[in-house]
Amino acid sequence: MSADVIADFWPYVMIVVAGWLATDIWRWLGVLAAGRMREDSELLVFVRAIATALVAGVISKLILFPSGALEATPMGLRIAAAATGFVAFLILRQQVILGVIAAEFVLIGGWLLIGA
Repeated sequence: MSADVIADFWPYVMIVVAGWLATDIWRWLGVLAAGRMREDSELLVFVRAIATALVAGVISKLILFPSGALEATPMGLRIAAAATGFVAFLILRQQVILGVIAAEFVLIGGWLLIGA
């Protein structure tokens, strides 16, 4: 491997390693701690509420203040994609992956239709 190839990919390797370390350690600690706690304990309910709020905040930021390629899409399309994903999630037995796929289908399809 040449030095140029290593220099080109080093930032991506660092992102993967740092991202993995920053999240995986907490996941494993959570698994170890949660194994000894009741599912309906106040602490786990609180943690679940915080996690849900963080996900909602990230999704809201992506819809209202996007960056990159998402910035080129109209806000109405982003809202329609999020709403479609949520409805699909509810209708399709609350399977997250199906909600995400439905939202992506609407977002990408709308983006292709608008851009065409």
